[in-house]
Order: sequence, then C-alpha cells, then structure tokens
Amino acid sequence: MSTAVQANPNIQTITFRRPTNKAATASPAKPKNRHGGLLQDQLRRAQRAPWCPSWSAALRIMLLVRVAGAMYSGIQDCDEVFNFWEPLHYLWKGYGFQTWETSPEYSIRSWAYILLHYLPVKISATFIGPEKRPAFFAVRILLAIVSSLCEVTFYRAVVDRVNYRVGRYVFFMLLFNAGMWTAAPAFLPSSFAMYANTLASAYALEPPKNSDMRRTLFATLAFAAGAIVGWPFALAVAIPFVFEQLFLTGADTVTSESRASWIYGRWNRMITSAGIAALLFVPVVALDTLFYGKLSIVPWNIISYNVFPDPQRGPELYGTEPVHFYLSNLLLNFNVLVPFALLALPALVITYRVDNKRLGERYQFVNRSSPYALLAVRLAPAYLWVAIMTAQKHKEERFMYPIYPLICFNAAVTVYLMRGWLETAFIAVTNSPYKASRSSLFSQFTLSVVATTCVLSVSRIMAQWKYYHSPMSVTFALEAAEVPRLLNTTGHIFLPPPFEPEEGSKRRSTSRDEDDMPRIDLSLIQDWGLRLCVGKEWHRFPGHFLVPDGVRVDWVKSGFDGMLPGHFAETSRHGGLLNRLQGTMVVPKGLNDLNREAPEFYVDVQSCDYLLDLDFPLHPTAGRHEPRYVADEATWARVECQPFLDAHHSSMLTRTLWMPGELWQARNSYGEFCLLRHKANVDKKEREHTVRR
Repeated sequence: MSTAVQANPNIQTITFRRPTNKAATASPAKPKNRHGGLLQDQLRRAQRAPWCPSWSAALRIMLLVRVAGAMYSGIQDCDEVFNFWEPLHYLWKGYGFQTWETSPEYSIRSWAYILLHYLPVKISATFIGPEKRPAFFAVRILLAIVSSLCEVTFYRAVVDRVNYRVGRYVFFMLLFNAGMWTAAPAFLPSSFAMYANTLASAYALEPPKNSDMRRTLFATLAFAAGAIVGWPFALAVAIPFVFEQLFLTGADTVTSESRASWIYGRWNRMITSAGIAALLFVPVVALDTLFYGKLSIVPWNIISYNVFPDPQRGPELYGTEPVHFYLSNLLLNFNVLVPFALLALPALVITYRVDNKRLGERYQFVNRSSPYALLAVRLAPAYLWVAIMTAQKHKEERFMYPIYPLICFNAAVTVYLMRGWLETAFIAVTNSPYKASRSSLFSQFTLSVVATTCVLSVSRIMAQWKYYHSPMSVTFALEAAEVPRLLNTTGHIFLPPPFEPEEGSKRRSTSRDEDDMPRIDLSLIQDWGLRLCVGKEWHRFPGHFLVPDGVRVDWVKSGFDGMLPGHFAETSRHGGLLNRLQGTMVVPKGLNDLNREAPEFYVDVQSCDYLLDLDFPLHPTAGRHEPRYVADEATWARVECQPFLDAHHSSMLTRTLWMPGELWQARNSYGEFCLLRHKANVDKKEREHTVRR
C-alpha cells in the first residue's frame, strides 16, 4: 500500500497493489489419460475422443428411460406378484395372497428383502393419499433409480478401466435393451442381485493390488449383499473376482522373493473383506426370524430346497425347460448382442494372434499379470452363470437377470475387438495407417451393431406393451371406472356427465375429463362385500395393488391342478408392522411344497361379482372348468376389454417384434382380456346400497 499527496492538500489517495508473497499458482491438472485402460486404441489416439457422457449426464439420460420402464413395463413373472408384491401389500394393508414360500414352515422368502420396499409405500401414502396404485409405482420408480445408479457407475468404470469406446457401447446397449427395460423395475431378488452384481463389477474392473483395500472391500460387500439380501446363487458371479483377487498379481509387481508376503497380503485382505460382508447376515437373519417367529436363515433354506431337495420336492415340480431355453430367451431380449456376447473369449484369443497391441502388449509385463488374463477374468462371469443355469432343469427368464449388464459388457468388448480386426486388415491391405485413421468404415461397423440392437430392442419393448399389457390396465379398470360408476349409480357420489364438444370444436371427446374428475373416496365400497374372481388367468393377475380396498380376490376352479396361493391371516387394516407379525408367524392351512392342489381355496363362480378372463373369439376353446364367460352375455357384462395377443395363432416374427402398419399386424391374431361384471349379483348390491333421499 502507498499513499500520495495530491495538488489539493485536503485530498489524500490510497493505492493498493497485489500481494507479492502469494503462493505460485498451481498449473492446471492434466486431462485424464483416455488410453489408460485394458484395451488400447491404435488409430486416432491424439484426436478428439468420441462423446462419452459424464456420470451425471449419463444418470439423467438413464433415469428417463428407466422411470419410463417403471411406469409402462408389465409384470412378466407371477412369482413377482405372489411372492413379493402380495407380501408387501400385506405389510401395508393387512391382507393379501400368501404362497407356501412365505409360510413359516418353509421360509424361503426373505421378509428383510421385502421390507426394503416398504418405505416408498409409506411415503406415497403420506404425501399422495391412500390409493394403492401410486404406491405401486413409487416402489417401481425407486427400483428404477437404484438400477440407474448402478448401471451408470458400471458404465463409467468401463470407460475409465477398459476403454472409452467400449464404455460408450455399453451405455447405449444398456439404455435401450429390452431385457433391462423389464428387469430394472422388477420387484425380484434376481433384480436386486443384478443391481449388486453391476455395482460390484464396477469396482472389480479396477486391477487388484495390495495397496488398495477399497476395491476388495466394496466389491465383496456388493456381491455379498446381492447374495444375502437377494438371491444366494448370485454369488457364483463373484467366483472370477475371488480367483483374480487371490491368484493374479494385477497391478502388483511380484518377484520370487516377495511372493510369500504378497500371497499373505492378498488372502488376508480377501478374508477380512469377506468377514465384514458376512455381517450382513445379522440384520437379515434377525428380521426374518422376527417375522417367521422362529430362527430362519433364508439364504440357506433357498440353497437347501434347490440343491438338496427331497425326492418328492424341489424346483422341478414347477416345470422343466429344454437346454436351449436361455438361448432363445436371451435372443428375445438381447437380439444381435447374444452372439457377440458369447464370442467374447474366442474374440480375445483371436485378438492375441492378429492384433496383440490392442491390449498393450507393446509393454513388458514382467512379474505382472498379462492384460489378456485380466480381461478374460472380467469376461468370465457371464459364461459361468449361463453354464450353471443351463445345467438346471428348472429354468425361468428371471434367473438370467443377475448378468444382464454383463452380457452387454461382453458384447461391447467383442464389438471393439472386431473393430480392431477391421483396422488391422485395412492397414494390411492399404499399407497406410493414415488412410485407416481417415476411414469411416470402422465407426460405421460399430454404429450398425449398436443401432441395430437399439432398434430391435425398442421394437421388442413396444411388442410387450401392445401385446401383453392388458391384464394390468384391465384390472385397474375396476378402480378407475367400475367403482366410480357403482358409487355414482347408488347416489354416494355425483359425477359430472361426459363432456360433449360443441359442433366444430377440435377438442377431443372423452368419456370424462380426468382434470374435472373429483377425487373419489374408495372406502365407501368397503362394506359392500364385493368379490373379484380369477380362474385360468391366475398367473396374469397383477396383484392387490391394482385392486381397490374392499374388494376380495378369490380363485375359481380352472384346468390348472397345481398349488395356488392362499390368503394371509388378516390383521387390522390400520395396524403397523408389529401387528402384521400376527399373520406372518401363522402356518397357513392348505399350503404345501408339493405343488398339490388345495380345493378349499376355490369359490363358486356364481358368488363372484367380477371376473378376470381371457377369451379368443377367433379360436375359441372351452372346457368343463373353463367355459367362455365372455360369451355368456346373459350372466356377464363387459366392464373393460382390451386386446391380448394370441401367440399360438400369430407369426413368430410379428409376435416377437412390433412394427407399425396394417400389413405387419395382419399376421397377428388377438383375443380379449376382460373384466366382467356378474349382472345379477352386482345389480342386487346396487339396490341394497342405494342412498335413499
């Protein structure tokens, strides 16, 4: 600071200067090396990298798709409804269907896992209201968010640890994949295992080293969470990770003199991480024991039932599938990615022969693991899982969920390696790396693969919505349309008449403007004793979350002669979780693990007020226990009917994929999934509950 005297003696000025003792400004950080992963680009290394979204940008994009999936994807597996949605509904409302798996006698479903989904239900009830449908979607949106976080973390790990191009392929393959569309919002332990395995794989992509406890601990915790909280068999996906951790040097340089201490350090770190992860058993076993009323180690019960079954019991009671079942199923969901995923390890061997610089073999890896071995270990889990599941006679689509993101990873690696082959061949023919660096042939190849799988996946997603979504929409029509009609007809509420647009108006005519609809108190029907029945379509029933309170759901006899769910012992609708213990501890009568029919669970169809049924009028079938209820117009009236694909009488191509246009749809045959009203029963209850004014 300095002062100076001006011409005017009454004015003094002060001048400040920059401090001279300020620390030297640090030089800006160098950009991250995008060629530091396992796979190395050989062309255009100095040019600007293709676009790879950051973690936050990728998350926002992924959330858009996953939340849309939570809102519009269907429920593919009846086990999801009866083993998880129904117990969750019971915890909230005090009633619902119970399977033999949740009986204390068998206890092979974890209440600890189900309780993880109770919070979004209560949040929805607190802030939105008592309606059940918002709670249903709150749970699905939560699952979509969790899946998005895990997928994006995995994608960025691929970018940083493998190759930025491979990461880009993985991102778009995951984003539009038809399998992920279904699996991400599914309320299933196999989906939870998928989240955990995806997160664990993100950590496992880092090379192992003795100085880094973070990789070992976090990956082990994630794998263990997927197995203990979710599905115990999912731990098989961790076998290559454990092998690498114990036997491959990874980023460590190990000489013969230091090998003994290195082995001790690796085993000590692995055992310590496994011990910490095993602590997850404590809250899981404690909660399951509390709800079942006896010591229950659910992961062991699952393994015991499936691996060491009694000769009269076991998973094969519920169906067996041929060896090619999973291949066919994966082709439906992953289309052209399946051959790429299965060729990952052979492609790695070919790359070693024809393009060995692709994995950094320009360096000498003395006393360190070969990058080929490290990449092979990362590709192995998908192969291992497919082999284990294919060897089982009982097969289901959801059993593949734990490796869905890994299938995309394997396919992305193969696409990248094949791109390298094209580059090598181009240079060999032209003898000009410069021309190769300027050619668009390689990017066109990768773009064609990624674009093809995205288009086919979107087509498959649309097929699932157009062809098979009607059970969820039709079931909800009971709450959305029929219950308001009942209350309006009986004078409990007044609904405005349907809006009729004036002549010449461009406003679309609807049965009733949703914006003008009053909020209806559905509790008004709770003393009506309404009964919704389901027969042969029991496996398509979407659950009590889409059925209003006050409507009891029961089964009517159909051609199916196996075990159907019974009802939980009902507890107070307004009771808390501790009140539900009065039902979860009860051993229900009639439920068994022999898939033996329980006739006491059936009701007379004439006692039903409403019925869910599927009819194929173009190819009608009827039996003693499966009459065509839709055709009996004297007894039943249609409340809501929507198209449902008749797969047996539709072309394989057009029933697999959806495309716009009459020519494509002409090769499909449709039936009707209907909500039917028993005229006499409902008319009687309308008269009994009409408000007298």
